[in-house]
Amino acid sequence: MKRSLIGAAALVVLASSAFAAEPWKVLRTAAGPVWTNQQGMTLYTFDRDPMGGSSCYGRCAFVWPPFKASGAAKATGDWTIVTRKDGSHMWAYDGRALYTFRRDKRPGQVTGNGVYQFGALWHVAGPAAAVGSYKPKKYAAYKAKSGGQGSSSGY
Repeated sequence: MKRSLIGAAALVVLASSAFAAEPWKVLRTAAGPVWTNQQGMTLYTFDRDPMGGSSCYGRCAFVWPPFKASGAAKATGDWTIVTRKDGSHMWAYDGRALYTFRRDKRPGQVTGNGVYQFGALWHVAGPAAAVGSYKPKKYAAYKAKSGGQGSSSGY
């Protein structure tokens, strides 16, 4: 009997470790329910991206970091994995690559919603895509902070 209980407990532990938590979650924001990463930072889609791909590289990827997927990540349902041209992987929902926004400083911020940057609009991603109406915002160059003497990245 004791062996059976120990075996059953070991099986439960192994089974639970096989089901890791998803790297995303839903958070209620000013734009309604949106997908976020585990830190609560809002996820966005880019109108310029092809379905199942990403066109955001270089300066774009600096300002809009890709929502990275580990090498062991597995697609599930509408959540898929996009392979970037450098071989890294990122998450996509319903075929749309997902990104965070460098100007969002706190969990639940949606400052990137409706931004026109890098040639197209950015939108919050959410389970119902209920983002409401918004007026597109166009940001000027993004100035990155660096450790150098007054240097600017010019983004």
